[in-house]
Amino acid sequence: MRIVTIGLTATAAALLLGGCARHGIAGRERPDEFAVARNQPLVIPPDYSLTPPRAGDPTPQAADARTQALEALFGGPAPRSRSESSLLDAAGSDRAALGARSVAGDPNTNVVDKGAVTQTILNAPAGAGKDATATTPQ
Repeated sequence: MRIVTIGLTATAAALLLGGCARHGIAGRERPDEFAVARNQPLVIPPDYSLTPPRAGDPTPQAADARTQALEALFGGPAPRSRSESSLLDAAGSDRAALGARSVAGDPNTNVVDKGAVTQTILNAPAGAGKDATATTPQ
């Protein structure tokens, strides 16, 4: 029974496809893929009185590429709000050293002792899990 069903389905599919080829689908009008129009030739644009740059001349851009990229991405520095300005003034942002990040590890830098617990956390080994231990020098 199964073989008969498969045979009938295959025969019906072959008849349908044969009928399509015979009655106009294969003989329809379609565009000629070989009739291709030629492109217009390239033309040189007008001169506009531009002169090529000379070696050694400075570039006409005032800012470097990094500054231009930041300006394009973020639109330049945003103005600070009154609350942010007052918070920075209270924190003493005008008295901060310009190279503070460079001197953070200097032995003469004043630090605040946060206690043994902070030292234990800071000296914990990498990949600390439930079995990790750390000792602090006293």
